Amino acid sequence: MNDLIIEKTQSTPYINFSHEQKKLFISGESFPENAAKFYAPILEWIKQIINDSNTDSFTADFEIVYFNSSTSKVFMTIFDTFENAVKKGMRITVNWRCDSENETAIECGEEFKEDLSTLPFNIVLVKGVENG
Repeated sequence: MNDLIIEKTQSTPYINFSHEQKKLFISGESFPENAAKFYAPILEWIKQIINDSNTDSFTADFEIVYFNSSTSKVFMTIFDTFENAVKKGMRITVNWRCDSENETAIECGEEFKEDLSTLPFNIVLVKGVENG
C-alpha cells in the first residue's frame, strides 16, 4: 500500500498518510468547495488500511486551524469509521492538536470527542499551531 500525500492549497489542508509509520497527519485549513469530493481519497485510504490484515493500529493527528461545516461532517464520518474499527479490535488514537489560545478549535475537538464512545480522542493543546 502506498503513502498518500496531498499538498495544501489555499482552501485545503496538507495530508500525509504514511503506511509504514501507520500515521495520518492533517494540517492547516479546510474549506474546499466540495469537501466530500476532496476527502474521498482519504476515506478510501482509511478503509484500505483498516481492512489491511497487517495493520492492527495507527494514529491520526489533526492540526486544523479552521474548517467549514461540510468538512466537519466528513471529519465525523472519519471518526465514526475509526470508532467502528476500534470496536472490532483495532487500536486507533486520534490527537486533535490545536493552539491553546484557539477556543473555537478546542470547542470543536470537545464536541467531536463527546460524540464518540470508544475511540481514544485526545485534545492536545500546543503553542503556535499555525495554518499548516
